Amino acid sequence: MAKQSKDYFGLGWVVSLILAIIPVTSWILGVLTRFGEGKIVAGIIRLFFGFNIIWICDIVCMILNKRIMRLLNV
Repeated sequence: MAKQSKDYFGLGWVVSLILAIIPVTSWILGVLTRFGEGKIVAGIIRLFFGFNIIWICDIVCMILNKRIMRLLNV
């Protein structure tokens, strides 16, 4: 079986892709995911900028890499 992505709280790739397409859920879950990983700075950046360009990048990365975009690992 293929390795499942850990994005959006361990949900499957298809469910995570659907949630990433919806702007509000993508923004909220992106922030919660980054804070949950302990990446405070990345969570704050997603909180303020996650509803525009980062949202589009998340959709593209989710389709291509099956993971949300990792802008910072801080």
